[in-house]
Amino acid sequence: MKNFFQNIGPGTLVAAAFIGPGTVTVCTLAGVHFGFTLLWAMVLSIVATIVLQEMAARLGLVHGQGLAETVKHEIKSPLLKLFAILLMLSAIGIGNAAYEAGNISGGVLGLQTLFTETTWLIAGLEINLLSLAIGIIAFVILYIGNYKFIERCLIFLVVLMSLAFVVTAFLTQPDIGAVLKGMFIPTIPEEGWLTIIALIGTTVVPYNLFLHAALVKEKWSGVKDLKAARTDLYVSILLGGIVSMAIIISAAAIQSTQITNASDLAQSIEPLFGSFSKYFLSIGLFAAGITSAITAPLAAAYVARGCFGWEIGLKTKKFRAVWMGVLFLGIVFSSLGVQPIEIIKFAQVANGLLLPIIAGFLLWVVNRNSVMGAYKNTSFQNALGFLILAITIVLSGKTLFKIISTTF
Repeated sequence: MKNFFQNIGPGTLVAAAFIGPGTVTVCTLAGVHFGFTLLWAMVLSIVATIVLQEMAARLGLVHGQGLAETVKHEIKSPLLKLFAILLMLSAIGIGNAAYEAGNISGGVLGLQTLFTETTWLIAGLEINLLSLAIGIIAFVILYIGNYKFIERCLIFLVVLMSLAFVVTAFLTQPDIGAVLKGMFIPTIPEEGWLTIIALIGTTVVPYNLFLHAALVKEKWSGVKDLKAARTDLYVSILLGGIVSMAIIISAAAIQSTQITNASDLAQSIEPLFGSFSKYFLSIGLFAAGITSAITAPLAAAYVARGCFGWEIGLKTKKFRAVWMGVLFLGIVFSSLGVQPIEIIKFAQVANGLLLPIIAGFLLWVVNRNSVMGAYKNTSFQNALGFLILAITIVLSGKTLFKIISTTF
């Protein structure tokens, strides 16, 4: 058991990254509007995440380089290499900066359910103190620059988040038969297609592919640890899936459509299931926000390091400068209540393009003998991978269509 817990690490950080406020909100809306019907979409999302993240982890351990470094090295055309680097930097760097505001704001929503009067009026500007507090916590954890410390902090927060949401789901006393039916019998209700896309899109996260390939090298020393890395991945992602499904189950208990986020859900379940349910859900939302607020800047720094070939180390000035910039922008936008609409639109477009491209890059490199040798993909892994790639292309098209239709 001791060895089991010692081998838990990078997978938990990946789970911490995809269970952010966006996932919590999408799962809440899925439960409120469609009950248990779309649980199967979350099961599909978890399978897709495991397949792609296993490839990323295997790449990091076998090849000894992250995804960004490998893509840069394997593309021989200077023009294509420059295009790939710019695409990765813009989508991950600027995109994560935009989403960082949402991560911090999500953590604030959880705390605001428990606290009131959290703003200061300074020079005519309302500054949210909770945003500053969450930003400071994330800054301290990242600045310490010790992988084991970051890992332990996020494992604690993920466990806290998991307990909070799972306990809330149990408090609603769901119909187990209906839950199992929703998990294993695919049904697409009227007007449910976009919600299905959102559930998959918030779970299969592009920057996690970079983050995981880099983190396994911080935790383990090489291919001999591949079995431990896979165990860590399976346990962590399955736990993340259970958390997401628990949120859907909790929200399904509410017979109201006047709910737009998890904070509304926390307030709504109190009359039905008691004040404890509100506190559990609020703590879960806070933990979801702060874990993503830590991992998004970290992922951006890893991508920049891989693209520019910086020296390895969490305490290097350039590495710190990247995550500090992402975190700072998130704190500013969140604490001032600024909605960076145009930046978020760009991030959505970039990520819509990035997901199938990066999934394609990943499939390409894990099939190269020069990179993976005897550990390249099997036929079964390729079949699953290309099926997921097709799904990501559909997601990309739907995302871009949605942005274009709302813009024009």
